[in-house]
Amino acid sequence: MRRSLYLQVLVAIAIGVALGVLRPDLAKALKPLGDVFVKAVRMLIGPVIFCTVVSGLAGMTDLRRLGRVGWKALAYFEVVTTLALVIGLIVAKVVAPGAGFHVDPATLNTAAIAGYATGAKEQGAVAFLTHIIPNTFVGAFAEGEILQVLFLAILFGIVLANMGEKGKALGALLHELTGVFFGLVNLVVRAAPLAALGAMAFTVGAYGLGTLVSLGKLMASVYLTCGLFIVLVLGSILRVHGFSLIGVLRMIKEELLIVLGTSSSESALPLLMQKLKANGCGDSVVGIVIPSGYSFNLDGTCIYLTMAVLFIAQATDVSLTLGEELSILGVLLLTSKGAAAVTGGGFITLAATLATTGGKVPVAGLALILGVDRFMSEARAITNLIGNTVAALVISKWERDFDHARGGDIAVRPRPASPAMD
Repeated sequence: MRRSLYLQVLVAIAIGVALGVLRPDLAKALKPLGDVFVKAVRMLIGPVIFCTVVSGLAGMTDLRRLGRVGWKALAYFEVVTTLALVIGLIVAKVVAPGAGFHVDPATLNTAAIAGYATGAKEQGAVAFLTHIIPNTFVGAFAEGEILQVLFLAILFGIVLANMGEKGKALGALLHELTGVFFGLVNLVVRAAPLAALGAMAFTVGAYGLGTLVSLGKLMASVYLTCGLFIVLVLGSILRVHGFSLIGVLRMIKEELLIVLGTSSSESALPLLMQKLKANGCGDSVVGIVIPSGYSFNLDGTCIYLTMAVLFIAQATDVSLTLGEELSILGVLLLTSKGAAAVTGGGFITLAATLATTGGKVPVAGLALILGVDRFMSEARAITNLIGNTVAALVISKWERDFDHARGGDIAVRPRPASPAMD
């Protein structure tokens, strides 16, 4: 068990929390451990996505399947993230975590959120779509932009698929190169316990557990809603498609703990792709669904966004009509896409959404949740990771590209037959 990454990360998280409480100054100094690990993993994300997608597409005999997978993925993402937004809205209205605060927006310190408000002005559908196309081929890899790398990989893979045998040969070479990059990922992941210790110690040491008391109702609501969404919505989707939620969670338990420790779902992206392929999902489906899902299928972020907007409205005594709430929901359907594409994307998305209310819900209200946002990021990131895992499994089933021989451990166990009556 001492060699188990799962156990090592779990112990490291516990030590990190203890250090944050007992020695906050030392804990804050450990922040580079988490930052270096996430940076090292991000360094490998671009090559892993590129090689996986290109090698998968190069072996395709029917390129129409690429478009089919893409449209199915986008349709799935839209339906499930809309459900997440609606559920977050309903829970926030019922629980009302911001009720009773009676905060005057004029008294809030907005200096800490000025950067997010500025970033919100630059966010828009046209800017987002334009950003998908990189300035240079190498630039996408250098800047670590997932959607840009995916865009280049799809173009590259289509060309290789049209080159016949020459394209297949190069695709096979890239497939072998993928193994090298996954080997590098496995090497880097050995440092995950140290990263989890450093990141968790910094979070608790810098923000303190005391900050959770005043906003505990909001935090509890977000965690509870994410948990219910995973069990009821994602669990039902898995069950309908012949998978077991417990089996899936057991399959990705190491990735879940890494995300919990680092507060970054990107830190587990290469490992998740490797795990899904090893458990029966087709290479091309994993290569398209997972990278795109990291921008378009952010279930946990969607839950958080609607709950945060309503929390700020309730805390500042702003009364919203049903029409205004539905309008905010419609805005979030657009602004939530790509919320993970930039640093502080969740806060920038919140600022952009609040700005559309014409000042009725004050952007200054972001200062209320800035202190506990880091503690809620774990719930968002874990829900996002599980949501993208479910998406890859479901679309693999739709495409009949799931190998049941390799994925038996995550399938629903059939009930044993009842003994025959004498």
